[in-house]
Amino acid sequence: MTYAYAIHPSPVGKLKLVANDAGLAAILWENDREDRVPLGAMTERPDHPVLVETKRQLDEYFAGKRTQFDLPLDFHGTDFQKSVWGALLTIPAGETRSYAEIAAQIGRPSACRAVGAANGKNPISIVAPCHRVIGSDGSLTGFAGGLKGKKYLLDLEQRAA
Repeated sequence: MTYAYAIHPSPVGKLKLVANDAGLAAILWENDREDRVPLGAMTERPDHPVLVETKRQLDEYFAGKRTQFDLPLDFHGTDFQKSVWGALLTIPAGETRSYAEIAAQIGRPSACRAVGAANGKNPISIVAPCHRVIGSDGSLTGFAGGLKGKKYLLDLEQRAA
């Protein structure tokens, strides 16, 4: 399968938006590790309808005019990862959850570390809000977009909420 991609500027750096006809498959960070989200071949297609709509909604989000996304998503991962990513989609803007809370939500209360690993592999950053997951002590923890990016997104959502 060949994916379409577009580079989109944002307040947190250049984002690489990746989609296919089924939906948005990834939002990758400017300095993302190549192996964090394994995808197939890609062709630059900024006019792809899913990418056009993703750019529009991201612009609204960064302008503080959108707190939820309405996009078709095409997650690729294990069943466990997909359950974690699905749980991310339930965290309201302006709120956070701990890894333990996500583990309990998906019915695997002892799987905090595995939840952390799945959260780190979340392919659709921002839209599937892995930045809303924090340490149980309230500390900001690892994030593909960097802790500065995580803080920016959380602060943006606090202002918009």
